[in-house]
Amino acid sequence: MIKDLSPQPGPSGILRRDLLARMAAVGGFAALPSAHAQSFPSKPIKVLIGVPAGGTQDILTRAIADAVRSSLGPIIIDNRAGAAGRIAAEAVKNAEPDGHTLLLGPASVMAMFPSAYAKLNYDPVKDFAPIVNAASFELAMCVHKDVPANTLAEFVTWAKTQGNKLSFASYGAGTPSHFLGEMLNRAAGLQMLHISYKGSTPARQDVMGGNIPVYFDTVGGAISMLPTGRVKVLATSGAKRSPPMPGTPSFAELGYKDVVASAWFAYFAPAKTPPAVLEKLRTEFAKAVNSREVRQQLLINGMYPVGDGPEAFLKTQRDDTARWAKIMKATNFVASD
Repeated sequence: MIKDLSPQPGPSGILRRDLLARMAAVGGFAALPSAHAQSFPSKPIKVLIGVPAGGTQDILTRAIADAVRSSLGPIIIDNRAGAAGRIAAEAVKNAEPDGHTLLLGPASVMAMFPSAYAKLNYDPVKDFAPIVNAASFELAMCVHKDVPANTLAEFVTWAKTQGNKLSFASYGAGTPSHFLGEMLNRAAGLQMLHISYKGSTPARQDVMGGNIPVYFDTVGGAISMLPTGRVKVLATSGAKRSPPMPGTPSFAELGYKDVVASAWFAYFAPAKTPPAVLEKLRTEFAKAVNSREVRQQLLINGMYPVGDGPEAFLKTQRDDTARWAKIMKATNFVASD
């Protein structure tokens, strides 16, 4: 006779394994931290940023690094500039999925590039696990001090006399900075030519130095340049005036209702990072973003704290991917670098 060794219902009709599961749910075995979470981090965490040092992404990450130092240890910032941020994304995609190598992924790299490039060596959704959507931001139109215009209307009038001899800078092809310039071209009937830079720092240096007359920067970047007296800010890209720059009108306010753009900075780990490690990172990064110190630092630098977890962020990412795809189709844009 063969004895049935399969689980049998107990007196209450609950299988033993179900009973164990219920015990865990009320503070039993599942309450114990996983081995991954207990040992993490076992070395300094590295955050890769796809632009040169000194920009808005550095400011954000340094603020968060200071806030999580007591819980996660030191965070190393690794500026992997090049290919408009794609080099950094590919490096994190291929990193060991143990939570020690993270990506600061801007909207351009993680929502716009799938439509901008015919081929990407990473998938923004499949190859990464989102940690937190840390901050959102708007952009600003900056012109060199010698540009003969103090308002957007004056600039449009002057720019039309320049034809295609006038250029504008962006902090990367296929980024919100790039497409804000293209939106203004379409809306105002201008012919400005696009010059792509490798990040915001060199573009700021050139607009302040007069090497490029127009640059579409983040609001935070614009704020950082104003004290030099070398640039003027003519408009911002939100639906309403930007709180950090209340004295500057928005494009929409000035009649260009289609010239509206905002973006975000989110943190990612490689796909297949252990869930317990992701949860620890999400908890600590969210605490940091919502802390008074970090919020103040972000607001001073033209960013808005967000703190969304993976579910809310993935919806934002999907929506923005679709929105920017329509804009790129309308402008017939295909990145070539």
